[in-house]
Amino acid sequence: MNHVSLDTAGHDAGSLDPVVLARAIGPDILAAADEIERTQAIPEPLLSQLHQAHLARILLPRSAGGDERDPWTYLHAIEEVSRYDGSVGWNLFVANSAALIAPFLPLETARTIFTDPRAWVSWGPPNECKAMAVPGGYLVDGEWHFASGSRQATWMGAHCQVQEPDGSLRRNRLGRPVIRTLLFPKARTVPIENWNTIGMRGTASEGYRVTGLFVPEAFSGTREDPALRRDPGPLYAFTMQGLYAVGVVGVAFGIARAMLDDFIALALQKTPRGLQRLADSPVVQASVARYEASLGAARAWLVDILKDVWANADDIAPIGLDARVRVRLGCAHAIAAAIEVADYVYKSAGTSAIFRGTPFERRFRDMHTLSQQIQSRDSHFEAVGRVMFNGDPNGLFL
Repeated sequence: MNHVSLDTAGHDAGSLDPVVLARAIGPDILAAADEIERTQAIPEPLLSQLHQAHLARILLPRSAGGDERDPWTYLHAIEEVSRYDGSVGWNLFVANSAALIAPFLPLETARTIFTDPRAWVSWGPPNECKAMAVPGGYLVDGEWHFASGSRQATWMGAHCQVQEPDGSLRRNRLGRPVIRTLLFPKARTVPIENWNTIGMRGTASEGYRVTGLFVPEAFSGTREDPALRRDPGPLYAFTMQGLYAVGVVGVAFGIARAMLDDFIALALQKTPRGLQRLADSPVVQASVARYEASLGAARAWLVDILKDVWANADDIAPIGLDARVRVRLGCAHAIAAAIEVADYVYKSAGTSAIFRGTPFERRFRDMHTLSQQIQSRDSHFEAVGRVMFNGDPNGLFL
């Protein structure tokens, strides 16, 4: 691979536009895509290039050595990476999402983890595992799954309910069981290699296990309430789930954008048997125009929402219910629009889309793996509609 050397001479990479840096690395990501799919890991020197460009530090607080960018810049950077490979884009979205725990940790802890320029945190979603409260910290046994990017990770996390010495569950100010995030070096885990999926294979979103692990109190925090954060500013006023959704949109947009661009290139060359050239078909022309508009409109609306919420966010207080609803709706709509583009392209490309190694088949598989993730659920529209009519009396909407 003739890899690109990033020209950051005289500049801190964190001060440069991450979208420009992602675009510079793009050809190397594309060249490595087959290897990433096969090995389920990001190879060198590509991994070093991603670290050099700070693409896993876009949402990390400046106090911990991060770049602390706004959400729409983050969206565009993840989209740009995902144009070249969805798995790399997904792993970077998850690494940035995990870095959002840093404002909820003691500053010394955050710096211990992220002083390493190759720091990368991975974890799986909460499950039934519980951490036992003991003097000075927690004891934890259990296993978690769907830990995207774990093969690049330096630290792992576990989201657990906390069981007190008397057997009761620790509860938060709303009376619900606390979900606490425990962080520990990856070397303390045993991997469970179970990521055998149709798509997003390069994410290696596999499982991991810990046994009798003691985690000091200082290496734990809770993501439940943005008001508990150490770092002020509008970025961390967004809910973590809201920023998770923005990352998924970036991956979906990148895959859809690449598929639509490659279909246009195909249509200029392909003449199906018994038909006219695809690019000369009024049906194809109209459909491409409509999907171009759909993708662009979804992006523009979401960016408008993010900028408006950012502009009105408080330095300390988390964003309000109306803002959370708008972010969720904008993300749900954007993901749905991207999936529709992928489906249209795959169908319209005909047999040109069905063979391994085409510009379409892996992206189609990746998109439809993404479509099964929690951020892509159609039920988000139901939740938003319910809040629009009834409010959120139980405080459950994130």
